Amino acid sequence: MRVQLSTLTLILLTGLVLGGCAVGPDYKKAEPDAPKGWSRLDTAAEPVTSAGAPGDLSQWWRRLNDPLLTELVERSLQSSPDLRQAQARLREVRARRDVAEGGQWPSVSASGSASLGRSGMIPGAGSAGDRFSTSFDASWELDVFGGKRREVEAAEADLESTAASLDGTRVSLVGEVARNYIEVRALQIRLGLARSNLASQAETLQLTGWRAQAGLVSEQDVEQARSNHEATLALLPSLEISLAEAEHRLDILLGQAPGTLHARLAAGGELPALPAQIAVGIPADTLRQRPDVRAAERKLAAETARVGVAVAARYPSFKLSGSIGAEALVRGTTGNSGGVLYSLLGGLTAPLFDAGRLRGQQEMQDAVREQAQVAYEAAVLTALQEVENALVSLARNRERGEALGRAAEAARKAAELARQRYTAGVIDFQSVLDTQRSVLSLEDSLASTRADEVLALIRLYKALGGGWSPPEEPGPAGEDTP
Repeated sequence: MRVQLSTLTLILLTGLVLGGCAVGPDYKKAEPDAPKGWSRLDTAAEPVTSAGAPGDLSQWWRRLNDPLLTELVERSLQSSPDLRQAQARLREVRARRDVAEGGQWPSVSASGSASLGRSGMIPGAGSAGDRFSTSFDASWELDVFGGKRREVEAAEADLESTAASLDGTRVSLVGEVARNYIEVRALQIRLGLARSNLASQAETLQLTGWRAQAGLVSEQDVEQARSNHEATLALLPSLEISLAEAEHRLDILLGQAPGTLHARLAAGGELPALPAQIAVGIPADTLRQRPDVRAAERKLAAETARVGVAVAARYPSFKLSGSIGAEALVRGTTGNSGGVLYSLLGGLTAPLFDAGRLRGQQEMQDAVREQAQVAYEAAVLTALQEVENALVSLARNRERGEALGRAAEAARKAAELARQRYTAGVIDFQSVLDTQRSVLSLEDSLASTRADEVLALIRLYKALGGGWSPPEEPGPAGEDTP
């Protein structure tokens, strides 16, 4: 017994020593090549600044100071179907990681049996015996070349990538809720403007009708006024359709039936005002904050580890198995007998010929790793692009809004003057129609542009990676954590 146990101990120690290394490439965390600053920041005047860090972006929507928007966002984070699906996916990948970790350790099973036996036809002349046995069986595949450890490394990286994707789902969800809320408010404002202009045009139509009855103008003016009024009336259904669709999208994002929020939103409201200052930090801050970049980097780490798994499959595998059991026989006439049984088996399996299958699998996995590398680089570039685009959009929409505001104010004054002069018979009716159309067009464009400015701010916060809280980085060893 001692010889066999010594042999087993020697085999185990040999496996542990050989298992100290793992084949395949060792992953080194990719460091993105981030520029020192934003190229478009100089075009974005106040309130955007790069001074200092952007601060806590986990609840950026609160900076818009809109209580209903805050309520809707926080409700979506509790009930969104997309978020619940991502959370279930995270639980699945965590369980897969646990399965991979369990594969490194021996598996042990137990079994037992009992039987009752009788022999002989004449009572008292035969024999009787009860047999009992129990055993423990164990098997262990030694991770000599590190294939199992690479599997665990890949599973751990997959878990981290999925956790980052969950954070990315939060970022997208918050951005979508805010975007659709702003669209609802913008459409309500545009509907209000269209109805206000419609009322003004109705008054003009009535005035023109009176003047035609008095013989001051022709019926042509009346029909032109009616055409202008009906054209504005035709705008309302399309705006109402868009408004209903935006409300329904909000409902779905919150995981509820379409139409649920209609009563809450019907009261209307103003567009949120921009914060007094918006700090965007530096590109390196954004790449650390963006969960999609982290997810892509962790995916690259997982695929790199799987190259090691494919390499290890080309090397021999070692497996130990053994069992120990006890058996007892209780005889009715001859007494008891029993014994202890044990066995130990070591096996080696090595690929000799597979027509290049294992090598092909390794090359295939290396190509998958390269794809993950390219995907990570693309995620970095996309993150930088989205911030730059949002900065440009925010600046240009602000400038456009200021110009449209001045134009709309001038158009309203021109329309009032044109109406007064037409009433006095100084100008023809075409001038009145032109100024009314100009007012409607400019006021509608102004409302859309102001909404676009807020939407650009939302895209900027989303591009910066706002909407989740990154984990705190561990401090140096021995450093006290407050």
